[in-house]
Amino acid sequence: MPRLRLMPEVSHGPLDGAWWPRCDALELELPALVGSLDPGIDTVTRVTVETAAWPDAPHEVMAPGHVIEVVLTDSAAEAHAITVDCGTVGSWELLVIPPDEPARVATRLLTAAADPANPLSAPRLLALAESGLDGQDTWESEGGAGPR
Repeated sequence: MPRLRLMPEVSHGPLDGAWWPRCDALELELPALVGSLDPGIDTVTRVTVETAAWPDAPHEVMAPGHVIEVVLTDSAAEAHAITVDCGTVGSWELLVIPPDEPARVATRLLTAAADPANPLSAPRLLALAESGLDGQDTWESEGGAGPR
């Protein structure tokens, strides 16, 4: 099952895709995320994560061939998200799906976050997914095409 899904084109929404780590240890998961990204992009130089979601995150993580700076923020807008900065290419804003999320829900979230029509932020998308079927109706009423 895929653990990363990126938007197929330039993002016009608040998210560029989603990532479903296997555990909440950023120092273990971040190298796998970086290794999953397109090898043609610049080196990932920095990530920004929300403190409450990653309370034990180190300030640096070793990736193959370089060190990634980890910036912690208390911003509610960054809850359940990670910003991946890639040098001259720019950055990606990814929904971080909790590791213990059921596979069915995680699959829906991976698809929805990578949908170019998604108008929802990471916290809002995750809240709707956790609310069940009513969340699907709200997602569509707020402009989302819905997971396909």
